[in-house]
Amino acid sequence: MKYDFKTVVNRHNTGSFKYEQMVDWNPEVDKDVIPYSVADMELKNPPEIVEGLKDYMEDTILGYTGPTQDYYDAVKGWMKRRHNWDIKEEWINLSAGVVSAFYAAVRAFTEPGDGVLLMTPAYYPFYSAIEKNERTLVRNPLIEKDGRYYIDYEDLEEKAKDPRNKIILFCSPHNPVGRVWEKEELEKVADICLRNDVIIVSDEIHNDLIMPGYNHTVMSNISEEVNKNLIVCTAPSKTFNLAGLQTSNIIIPNEEIREKYTQEVESTGFHMLNIFGYKACEIAYNQCEDWLEELKELIHTNHMVCKKFFEENLPEIKVYDLEGTYLQWLDFNALGLDKDELEELMHMEAQAFFDEGYIFGEEGEGFERINLACPTHKLEGMLERVKKAVEKVK
Repeated sequence: MKYDFKTVVNRHNTGSFKYEQMVDWNPEVDKDVIPYSVADMELKNPPEIVEGLKDYMEDTILGYTGPTQDYYDAVKGWMKRRHNWDIKEEWINLSAGVVSAFYAAVRAFTEPGDGVLLMTPAYYPFYSAIEKNERTLVRNPLIEKDGRYYIDYEDLEEKAKDPRNKIILFCSPHNPVGRVWEKEELEKVADICLRNDVIIVSDEIHNDLIMPGYNHTVMSNISEEVNKNLIVCTAPSKTFNLAGLQTSNIIIPNEEIREKYTQEVESTGFHMLNIFGYKACEIAYNQCEDWLEELKELIHTNHMVCKKFFEENLPEIKVYDLEGTYLQWLDFNALGLDKDELEELMHMEAQAFFDEGYIFGEEGEGFERINLACPTHKLEGMLERVKKAVEKVK
């Protein structure tokens, strides 16, 4: 590989959320252990971004700064090249993050008590966006069949018909189960939502991280009709490990929806992004496609390492095929442990720090979500620790 995906960066005492969390969970954790929980990468940053930001600093005043034409062109160019998606500049709404964007969308298009549809298990901030804004969570549980998850359209249709349920937070690719929805699946979701006047907030932050054999379809490309009722949340943060720069592009084709969303965002006092976020996004989208392709190879390799390891050593633990994202979903229920016992085993015995399945909702109890965006040798060491820990309770 051209790029360095082997070096481990020491993130202890840097304010890294997941490292602080790991030490809180187990103060005796070995110093060479890395966490596999929060979705940022244990990999060095793309060198083009590092060098580009250094050069940028040489002649830049760190004052109030908005997006340039070069920034907009980079975003539009990326969406066209990578996703065959023609977007207009005025569709792009800036946000410090995808999470804050769907919080704003919930407030903008619902009232307290209104229902928000969610396909569960689901990315845990979705729950917070609903509950903290005093809206009603309306579960549309995914159906697990033969090691793959599917959408329950009959249940979705029934719940979308209720006029109190006005919006769906839709994850594509799906976090945590790793599904890349097929075009026909998206068409069915879009049809149900359009017929029942349900606004689709499509969180596509992982849409660049698609594994071999799968293809991501942007919800906006399903039809012109769906654009009347759609917000698409994108960002370079997951793709290029830029979460700390707090830069997202929320793309809204419909002018009426865009204006209502913008009014809600502006009511919070939001005006502009981090100056380095603009430049890092521009550099990433213009210069870092080769880095991304190698990253995807690494993630696929790590998935196959994980899958083979469990098949050969702990076959009772189910490893789901990874279609998209760098987040591996595993079912530990065969161990017969409750969620607290499983968490204790992982944290204290295995020194393996994942996102526990129960944080993704009741359907996730007994599951673990493992971040695969790490050097392969670190993943292999962690798997060995899990094996030894599980063998003690079998």
